[in-house]
Amino acid sequence: MQISVVIPLLNEEDSLIELFEWIDSVMQTHNFSYEVIFIDDGSTDDSWEIIKNLVEKNPELKGIRFQTNYGKSQALHAGFAKAEGDVIITMDADLQDSPDEIPELYQMIVENDYDLVSGWKKKRYDSKLSKNIPSKLFNFAARKTSGLKLHDFNCGLKAYKKEVVKSIEVTGEMHRYIPVLVKSAGFKRIAEKPVQHQARKYGKTKFGAERFIRGFLDLITIWFLSRFGKRPMHLFGAWGGIILFVGFCFALYLGIDKLFINPDGRLIAQRTEFYLALTAMILGSQLFLAGFLGELYLRNKPNRQDYIIQEEITSPQHQEVR
Repeated sequence: MQISVVIPLLNEEDSLIELFEWIDSVMQTHNFSYEVIFIDDGSTDDSWEIIKNLVEKNPELKGIRFQTNYGKSQALHAGFAKAEGDVIITMDADLQDSPDEIPELYQMIVENDYDLVSGWKKKRYDSKLSKNIPSKLFNFAARKTSGLKLHDFNCGLKAYKKEVVKSIEVTGEMHRYIPVLVKSAGFKRIAEKPVQHQARKYGKTKFGAERFIRGFLDLITIWFLSRFGKRPMHLFGAWGGIILFVGFCFALYLGIDKLFINPDGRLIAQRTEFYLALTAMILGSQLFLAGFLGELYLRNKPNRQDYIIQEEITSPQHQEVR
């Protein structure tokens, strides 16, 4: 199979049929072997019923339904786990991403050997106040912290090699910074392609004002994970060792001063330096222990799944297609 199209969605009943027909038309025109995976992230409208009807008629289509709304990151993670194509394309279900971009994204992965090609919505049709300005701020901060020279980290339209999506773990709300996760996993060939962005045809955006705060918190998290996620001892252990050493030096000074320099002076426990030394040694020990426990966890990390699949469907003809 050449292409897997992974599409997370929430309450997009109006656009699903049109989107699938558009994708199918593009694939048939270019003679691609493909599959489309819809991940219903706890929709409360008729999205799942529409997906079920489409799956019955189209062997290229799969559907995954979450028990409740877990978020876009978990939906992408579930889709990546099920994808079988050599190239995985992700896109949103609201028709703002154009399936006509798929052939060129596929060619960039196959012919240029890129690990990831990220879309860049150079011209946007969103409100400047609600999405454009915050998006520019997020992308600027992400470029500075990650070192990746991308204009649009959070564009839903992306193309990946199969081994890339099988190597990364998209959890929490890290879908905004997938290129950083890819880079942290050791995949360095990352490119960007300007893509067409279309005005929303149906429904309304599913992200509120709280995404601003979450985005910045996620950026801090991703910066930490990219630098120390696989080596927590380098951060916590180093700082813990330094602070512990400072505290020990304070304590040693107090002991020498009391025994040899000023034996008739105040008791050690009555001196301010004593509490500084005690606090530094306790804090340093805790930081060092945190780094040590982090290393132990990474080396014995269990497989984690942050979502529950309520239902999964595949067309009866899917095995024949494969």
